[in-house]
Amino acid sequence: MKNHPALQPGRAAVITGAASGIGLAAARRLAGLGMKVCLADLPGEALERAASEVARLATGGAASVRAVPTDVSRLEEVQRLKETAYREFGDVALLMNNAALGNGGGPWEKYERWQRLLSVNLWGVINGVQTFAPAMIAQGTDAAIVNTGSKQGITTPPGDTAYNVTKAGVKVLTEAVAHELRSIKGCRVTVHLLVPGFTFTGMSGRSEKPPEAWTADQVAEFMLARMGDGDFYILCPDNAVTREMDNKRMQWAMEDVIKNRPALSRWHPDYKDAFAAFMSGKQG
Repeated sequence: MKNHPALQPGRAAVITGAASGIGLAAARRLAGLGMKVCLADLPGEALERAASEVARLATGGAASVRAVPTDVSRLEEVQRLKETAYREFGDVALLMNNAALGNGGGPWEKYERWQRLLSVNLWGVINGVQTFAPAMIAQGTDAAIVNTGSKQGITTPPGDTAYNVTKAGVKVLTEAVAHELRSIKGCRVTVHLLVPGFTFTGMSGRSEKPPEAWTADQVAEFMLARMGDGDFYILCPDNAVTREMDNKRMQWAMEDVIKNRPALSRWHPDYKDAFAAFMSGKQG
């Protein structure tokens, strides 16, 4: 597997939401590549345990791993994270804005939960980009930013509207970052939108992995491979949904606008048969 040029032994990665799930899986893999890793998450035993686990895999041992308690919704804490990473490791080759919460709410419920999801899932990514990107550009070295989005931010299914809104915002932000970076002469920083499929993590709320789900390690491996290939959209399949199925679902969602169908027509009873025919390739 070809790695992104920024992912080199001795260089540093900063990962938010690193105490579990995809963030921890990415930290383990990067440490195994010989990178220094700065794990950021809310303070507590989970973060310390994750740092110890990553240190056991790191070629440089504990000296190449830092656990930095961080609430990404607070700009001053993200700024402190940046200061720590640069002070301890000298530069940042990879920033992974991964911290997120689920279980938001519908359009007119759980107002306080809406605020929390927006502050972590969207403002956390904004804070990361605003704080780290200028310094990473100024380094003049190969570097990468990965923002973790979601398929729910693209097809926006009914249910957790708050979560969908935050992840749609992450998609829009990341696309704009890509445009800005490629407009800077000589810039060696790339940005990537990680779009996991059904992944078994703590956010799933399940005690056992469903057979349809990927593991966090599978997502991290896929992410690194696609970064090596230079992909911007890192759209992960899983054990139930293929890339072809994802493509059709996204096409249908966009055609709601183009064809002026009812919003979210994929879940509209009048379009049930048409959607099924479209997915099967049998539509007229």
